[in-house]
Amino acid sequence: MAHEFPTQARIVIVGGGIIGCSVAYHLTKLGWSDVVLLEQGQLSGGTTWHAAGLVGQLRSHSNMTSLIRYSTQLYSELEAETGLATGWKNCGSLSVARTTDRMAVLKRTAASARAQGVEIDVISPREAAELWPVMATDDLVGAVWLPGDGKANPTDLTQSLAKGARNGGVKIFERVQVTGITVKNGVACGVETDRGDIAAEIVVNCAGQWARKVGLMCGVSVPLHSAEHMYIVTGRIEGVHPDLPVMRDPDGFIYFKEEVGGLVMGGFEPHAKPWGMNGIPENFEFALLPDDWDQFEILMENALVRVPQLAQAEVKKFYNGPESFTPDNNFLLGEAPELKNFYVGAGFNSMGIASAGGAGKALAEWIVNGAPTMDLWPVDIRRFAAFNNNPRWLHDRVKETLGLHYAMPWPNRELDTARPFRRSPLYDRLAAKGACFGSKMGWERANWFAAPGEKAGNDYAFGRQNWHEAVRREMKATREAVAIFDQTSFAKLLVQGRDACAVLNRICAGDINVPVGTSVYTGVLNARGGYESDLTVMRLGAERFLIVTGSAQAVHDADWIVKNIPAHAHAVLTDVTSAYAVLALMGPRSRDLLCKLSSADLSNAGFPFASIREIDIGYATAYANRMTYVGELGWELIVPAEFAVGVYEALHEGGREFGLADAGYYALDALRIEKGFRAWGRELTPDINPWQAGLGFAVAMDKPGGFIGHDALVEAKSSSGPAKRIVLLTLDDTEPMLWGGELVLRDGRPVGEVRSAAYGHTLGRSVALGLIENETGVDAVFLSGGHFEIDLAGVRHAATVHLRSPYDPKSERVKADVVEVRAAA
Repeated sequence: MAHEFPTQARIVIVGGGIIGCSVAYHLTKLGWSDVVLLEQGQLSGGTTWHAAGLVGQLRSHSNMTSLIRYSTQLYSELEAETGLATGWKNCGSLSVARTTDRMAVLKRTAASARAQGVEIDVISPREAAELWPVMATDDLVGAVWLPGDGKANPTDLTQSLAKGARNGGVKIFERVQVTGITVKNGVACGVETDRGDIAAEIVVNCAGQWARKVGLMCGVSVPLHSAEHMYIVTGRIEGVHPDLPVMRDPDGFIYFKEEVGGLVMGGFEPHAKPWGMNGIPENFEFALLPDDWDQFEILMENALVRVPQLAQAEVKKFYNGPESFTPDNNFLLGEAPELKNFYVGAGFNSMGIASAGGAGKALAEWIVNGAPTMDLWPVDIRRFAAFNNNPRWLHDRVKETLGLHYAMPWPNRELDTARPFRRSPLYDRLAAKGACFGSKMGWERANWFAAPGEKAGNDYAFGRQNWHEAVRREMKATREAVAIFDQTSFAKLLVQGRDACAVLNRICAGDINVPVGTSVYTGVLNARGGYESDLTVMRLGAERFLIVTGSAQAVHDADWIVKNIPAHAHAVLTDVTSAYAVLALMGPRSRDLLCKLSSADLSNAGFPFASIREIDIGYATAYANRMTYVGELGWELIVPAEFAVGVYEALHEGGREFGLADAGYYALDALRIEKGFRAWGRELTPDINPWQAGLGFAVAMDKPGGFIGHDALVEAKSSSGPAKRIVLLTLDDTEPMLWGGELVLRDGRPVGEVRSAAYGHTLGRSVALGLIENETGVDAVFLSGGHFEIDLAGVRHAATVHLRSPYDPKSERVKADVVEVRAAA
């Protein structure tokens, strides 16, 4: 039915691809029908229509898996609801391995799938050939079989979602060009089009590879870039039948699916070909790019190895369709931090068909509820900053991210392109000392330090990597002497104003109405009681607070705080990350070293734990915060950037007699896991509350005025005990390496997964923090009354569960006035 072009609507969605139609459909399911969807061409005519349509359920993050599992359920039921076919076929999928390393990945995948409740089988090459008889298997090591996977027709699926949305009241208009976004007082309130303006309460940017351009119309960063994605469609091939599973050969960078008795074969080459550097034509509708057999060559060569019959098969069509990719190969979802009531759902990295059902539902819930209803951090748009929208940086990064689909997912794998990006003032000095750098939020961070003559680069493996001994040295220095960590990448947020204390006390679960000079470790919770962040609040003055939070959380945390400052409140947040370096000086000799360089009283009486003071360090004046993330005596030195090099040099000159060593993030992570210290994004998530995390001590339940999440915590505490809980585990065997993501079993039954892991050199074995779940409660009886194991690539290793760290469980080394220098246990 034709509708008169509207002048207002509650929600306007820009983009009629599969994600835009999914958001519209799911909004109606939540009772919001005053929705207008605008498409510049025809529905699905941008990047949706030429997608391969593969739907693989399993992802490394359990909530991402649940989104796709929801998609499979929706796609199987949608035709019955709308009367329009979706092309959904539950044909299952195979992934095959050519190498033992890839087989290790598949076995780890199988364990992860079991932790997430996804049906999976590890099978032999012979069994794989029975399921996929047209492939050669003589070079295969093994495979995994996921019977719940499938495929769909992207155009049909989009039309079916659109029909469901129309049935719910959504008005869809094709051939409408959006020319601008209306903004008033920092709020999106409509769109401007070539057919007139539409006033709206909420605008949703689902414009696919045009989403970056739409974001720029209103000052919102949508960091994505198009790249060419190619596949071929063959004529009929003997042995190919309609129920043939999807097959992926990641060592060959390729995938296959059946189509009309032939095969669709495509892939993700290691070095992609970006496209659209000068802008993407608005009329690029149901269009393709020229064939590029040279770019496709690596995929074709591997496909001929896997399916020799391709050599005689007819190539009916070569598809070269651009798709949008993001800097980390995960899509972008959520309300933009720059603009209230402007939401984004874009950048699906060739996974739009699989993800669209669940992602559309999640974004619709986010819009209706005003906040996510589950942990969506892996795809949250706030994981990026405005500088990530630099077009040259995006162009160079996308060359690599397309290939990540089938790249070997080595533990601690770093991206190589578009680096170095952000550098600490100490970058050159650390590089000269053999630092091997990783990257987080664009920052170059020293992961470990090579000894003289060693190569400062990672040799990836699933066992002990080449830096294993270097990290042992750095941990030993931290536990027995003193080490310095460059933590400049930490985000720093300054909150000031006469209402700053009251505002922050409502946002933080801990009590931050403390004396000036006090530091408070606290959670920042959502209304469900889950962690939006954990951070340190330092009271510098009556109306002045410095917040230090994780490197990746700068945009997210600033956005959360600002959105929770009442309109009438006198409180202002400023991101001062670039103004300060952070040098963490940790270890039993840290006080001795600082005393050599400073006139400050560093005793327990003069400088107790959880205090911040402005002190002199050599020629510089800086803040010293007595906190630790490694479980040793130490100070975080928050140094104005222009003094950072001088302080670093003074520390090293004065630290020779105390055995001062540089240390990196691999050691830092292992040290904090040995102590059982939680990390946001791993143990602490929007779905985990303080009782489950074991951090109830950091919550001020009785403080006046309460805090966000208080009521949910009261309700959670009144129950019989947490049904899930973060615990520390150590392997009984001293040899294996844990990396995170492994399955945890109790008496042979899956009960959880490892969230963080490292080799704990102090303890002489792998140590992990895991999430354990049990419907009737996870208490000391449950934990002590069963036999725990961790599944490492299909091999089960006995594990011991600890409710307190086995290393210095009373934290005497952190708070003692004189710390005995002794060998690490």
